[in-house]
Amino acid sequence: MTSIIPELTIKHQSTTNSTKMTRSLFQKSLVLLHSNRLNSRIMNAAHDTYENDYAYFSFKEDILFITYKPNITLNLKVAQLVVADRIRFQNEKSYLILCDIRGIVSSEKAGRDYLAHSGSLLIKAVSLLVHENVLLSMTTFYLQVSRPPVPTQIFTDEGRALAYLKSFL
Repeated sequence: MTSIIPELTIKHQSTTNSTKMTRSLFQKSLVLLHSNRLNSRIMNAAHDTYENDYAYFSFKEDILFITYKPNITLNLKVAQLVVADRIRFQNEKSYLILCDIRGIVSSEKAGRDYLAHSGSLLIKAVSLLVHENVLLSMTTFYLQVSRPPVPTQIFTDEGRALAYLKSFL
């Protein structure tokens, strides 16, 4: 894979000499800056699991599992971070998603709208896993109003949620 980051020449104000920074060093610096800026982000070397402040991400049988952590309020900031991390974790490839939203205790319209539209990027289909009748009713209403652009169904049983997604394989 070739990089689009060109080799850089950086001039220091205190000296007249210029310092060349290679692509790989520059990319490593960007990764370090990015990882220092973001809290609680863990990605293992095999890239099959990932965690941020709001959710866990893992691959099983060509399906991406996203599980929201307990007591999460889904607002615009949370939605944007989860989507950005999901896309990066997916390595910009489309996947089927099983999203366990049982950890979400409340949500704001801006976060829901972001997930329904911008959050559908690089998703083939979604199973939403819920556990309470109230959350089931709210999620059903949300899907009717928001109409996500990818096939989306709600389930209280993980086995049925997986069967739905596997119908797209």
